[in-house]
Amino acid sequence: RDYTQEISLSIILRTIFGIDSGQRYERLKAILVEYLNTFDSPINSFFLFFPWLQKDLGRLTPWGKFQQLKYQIREILQAECDRRRDSPETMGEDVLSLLLEARYEDGEAMSDVEIQDELLTMLFGGHETTASSLAWSFYWLHRLPEVGAKFQTELDSLAKDTELTEIAKLPYLSAVVSETLRLNPVIVFTNRQLKQPWELMGYQLPAGTTLLPSIYLTHQRSDLYPEPKKFKPERFIEKQFSAYEYLPFGGGHRRCLGYAFALYEMKLVLATVMSQVELE
Repeated sequence: RDYTQEISLSIILRTIFGIDSGQRYERLKAILVEYLNTFDSPINSFFLFFPWLQKDLGRLTPWGKFQQLKYQIREILQAECDRRRDSPETMGEDVLSLLLEARYEDGEAMSDVEIQDELLTMLFGGHETTASSLAWSFYWLHRLPEVGAKFQTELDSLAKDTELTEIAKLPYLSAVVSETLRLNPVIVFTNRQLKQPWELMGYQLPAGTTLLPSIYLTHQRSDLYPEPKKFKPERFIEKQFSAYEYLPFGGGHRRCLGYAFALYEMKLVLATVMSQVELE
C-alpha cells in the first residue's frame, strides 16, 4: 500500500495543482501524508465518527494534531490561490486553475474558503481510497495466478501506441477493478438522513432518522454474487449489475463525485505497472 499511496498522491497533486516536483510540491506532500496518517489506526479513526471526541487538546492528541495539520494545509492552499491570482501565467488546466476561473450564474467567483473546501475534499477523498483499492488489485493479481495470467494476456494483446482511453476500456482490466471494489470496498457503508417520514420493510421511520445502507453486505449477497467470497472478475463480464446491486461509490445524488476519475486512474496504473514488472 505504501507504493500505491505514493503513486496516487503524485497523481492527485498533479491533477489538482499541476505540479509534480519542487519545494512547494514536497512541502504539501509531506504535510498531506502526515494529515492522512493521523487516523491510520482503528482507535484514532474513532475521532472521525464521534463528535464528542473531537476536542482540540493540542498536537499530542489525534484531533488536535488533525486540526493543526488542516490549518497548515489551508495556509498552503491559500498561498497557492494568491500566487495564481498574482501571476496569471501560472494558470493551467489543473483543478485549482479551473476553480479560480469558475463563475456562478450571477458572475460571482468562488470564495477562497469554498475553493479550499473543494480541494481538501479531493485531496482527502481522492488519494487514500484509490491507493487502498489499487493495493487490493495487485494483491489479487498476484494471489490468483490464473487471474494474473488472463490479465497479462489482455495487456500483451495491445499495440504499443494504444490510446489511454482504449486501455481503460479493456474488458478484463475493467472486470478486475470492478471485482476488487466489490470484494474489498474502501467504504463499507454509506450514510443517508431522511428528510421526511418513510416506511422500510414494515418499519415506520421518522424524518431525521439516519440510515447506514451497507455496501459491503450488499456485495456479499449470494443471490446477486454466487460464491461471494471468491475473487471472480468474470462475473462483471457475464452480467451488468444495477446501481442498487453494485455500489462501491455509494449511490443516488450523493454518489462519490470522483468515481469516474478513480476508475480511470486505477485502470491506467494497473495496466502501466503490470506491463513493466512481475509481482513477487
